[in-house]
Order: sequence, then C-alpha cells, then structure tokens
Amino acid sequence: MNRPLLRVVRGDPSDDELAALTAVLAATASQPAPEPPRPRSAWGDPARRLRTPLHPGPGAWRASALPR
Repeated sequence: MNRPLLRVVRGDPSDDELAALTAVLAATASQPAPEPPRPRSAWGDPARRLRTPLHPGPGAWRASALPR
C-alpha cells in the first residue's frame, strides 16, 4: 500500500502550487544538517573585555588586583 507523501487537508491548491511546495521540500531535505557552532575560545570572548563590578568595603583595594 503506497501512502502519499503530501496530503492536502484544506483548500484547493493548483498543480503549480503543489509542484512548488514539493520542490521546496525536496530541496530542504537534500541539504546536509548545519554543523553545531564550535565553542568560543576564552581569548575571543567579548565578555572578557567587560570589567567586573566593583564592591566597595574593607579590603576592596586589595581584592581589586587579585585574579578571579
């Protein structure tokens, strides 16, 4: 039993509209899946250019020079 790949549920599309839809779906299915993004290196991370907030209080001058 051959089942159709596409089924019109509502409306009355023309043959040209069905052909266009079939072409778009076939082109989309033939493309390879996109590669997942590679993790960003800490050297290129723009967040490293932002300064961390300053916390005033006793010993804050000493903590401001310490690495986090």
